[in-house]
Amino acid sequence: MTDTAADKPLAGKIALVTGASRGIGAATAKALAEKGAHVVLVARKVKDLEGVEDAIHDAGGTSTIAPLDLTDGESIGRLAQAIAERYEKLDILVIAAAQLPTLTPVTQIDSKQFNQALTLNVLATQALLAAFDPLLKRAEAGRVIGLTSSVGAEPRPFWGAYGATKAAFDNLLESHAKEVERISETRLAIIDPGATRTDMRARAYPGEDPESVKPPEVVGERIAELLIADFPNLHRERVETQR
Repeated sequence: MTDTAADKPLAGKIALVTGASRGIGAATAKALAEKGAHVVLVARKVKDLEGVEDAIHDAGGTSTIAPLDLTDGESIGRLAQAIAERYEKLDILVIAAAQLPTLTPVTQIDSKQFNQALTLNVLATQALLAAFDPLLKRAEAGRVIGLTSSVGAEPRPFWGAYGATKAAFDNLLESHAKEVERISETRLAIIDPGATRTDMRARAYPGEDPESVKPPEVVGERIAELLIADFPNLHRERVETQR
């Protein structure tokens, strides 16, 4: 049976998803591919990326793996150049990659872990926005979705290191959204996935029954729905429950 436009509403779109090897990033990549987008899968581990790509292809979608370390700013620039040469545009950028430092009092934050989290969660975000802004502007309607956490806006004991990186993450995205809204069709949204069954969640809440929180596919599907329906600039929402 031939796919219709309704079956593949994102057909012709080029999407890039960071943190695409597992968790919410992988689920989002699969959901976007299912809706017709060609998805560029970005993460460090080649084997895990290949597993996501196999799942996408088995379901009839298309994707390309791009193994790289987002903490290397130069690699982000090279990826942007490769996408520019191959596709000439980028329709969708989903920033899902993040690092959670050990939960600890502010006075005991491990400086090495904090620096690594700042580099991935903040510096890499700025590098992604800078590198892909021209390609998003070449798209008919470039869309950026950043995955945040409630602790960025609502500080919580022992979450200071991660919360500080997410507060900066949110600020960068919101500032950029306001900078581009009058000079381009690019629009940005910030999504708080809420309690979700991921490896990061398991590390933060080791005693929690994973079945008590929603699977990452719920968040991935919601992101796909948002991109299909479209959203106003600076849209924010929290994905609270099973859908």
